Amino acid sequence: MSSSLTARRHLLVLALLAALTACGGKPAETAAPAAAAPQAADAPHASLPAALPQGWLHLVGADVPTSANLTPVLPVTVVSDDGEPVTVKDASRIVAGGDDVIAVIEALGLGGQVYAAPLRSATEAGRKAPKQFLFNRTTGVEGVLSLEGTLFLGNSLRRHTELAKKLRGAGEAAMVIDDLQPAPDKVRKVAAALGVAAAGDALAAQVQAQLYEAARIAAASKVHPRVIHLSATGAGGAPTVAGADSASGTLIALAGGVNIGTEAGVANYSALSNEGVVAAAPEVILVTENDLQLFGGEAGLWKAYPTLKQTPAGAANRVWVMPDVQLKAASVGSGSGALALAKALAALPSP
Repeated sequence: MSSSLTARRHLLVLALLAALTACGGKPAETAAPAAAAPQAADAPHASLPAALPQGWLHLVGADVPTSANLTPVLPVTVVSDDGEPVTVKDASRIVAGGDDVIAVIEALGLGGQVYAAPLRSATEAGRKAPKQFLFNRTTGVEGVLSLEGTLFLGNSLRRHTELAKKLRGAGEAAMVIDDLQPAPDKVRKVAAALGVAAAGDALAAQVQAQLYEAARIAAASKVHPRVIHLSATGAGGAPTVAGADSASGTLIALAGGVNIGTEAGVANYSALSNEGVVAAAPEVILVTENDLQLFGGEAGLWKAYPTLKQTPAGAANRVWVMPDVQLKAASVGSGSGALALAKALAALPSP
């Protein structure tokens, strides 16, 4: 690779890192990537079948930052991402808008306070929540109020701003934490709303350090495979591909891969034709644990995109399964997921 291309690659990695982290400071000097090939986890997560198909990899990042034995200090006043100040007096029954928020609550050791969560949650606290609810753009204030939570933590300005406004008008504490912001910022804001801001700062710093390390591995690697992240949801329920403005699209690029959806001009999660899949020629197929289950396992994945088997990734049976909160959502597991993916991509043979 020429020196000019190398320089441009390094600048791109730094730009992507800035998209995932909002704190100051510069990453350390480039370090050599890990030489060892990634290993599958000893035991698949509960949402996976007993064993993945031969050749598939369960790629799980280690060392997701956590805190324990915290004593929340409430009441606390924080500023919601829709610009409104919110005073939280009681966070014992949280109505959570998404797994990205729930994953932070879990990492803070407060998962038992998740009282209502989205259907088909990918987090343990979300699955164990006493109430399950469908959160979307049309969710009504009456439905949320009927859950009798003490704090609403929405995760989307697009879907939850108006809902939060109405909930506040009805006397319920409601905060919106935009899902499109960098993972460390999201960690800090969730923790602050729960009265454990210092712990949030510590977790966010760890996530940021992991993202820096993943970026260094990617910058040092000579291997930058073409990656396609498939989702079972989106586009009216049809299978979709992660695009440029998705958390996974940004993470794939940070980890040293070329995201197919970004290259194809896909927005968020959108459909890509079977012809487009073949033309994109992905070398790695990514799918999350929850989405693999929704696809219906291996057979469902190939059925959703039959032409996948005609791609380099399909021919090599190179399918990597990752936890949802380490790939699909910008959250406390983003740094760990980025590291695992960066090491796995760097360990692939050069073309």
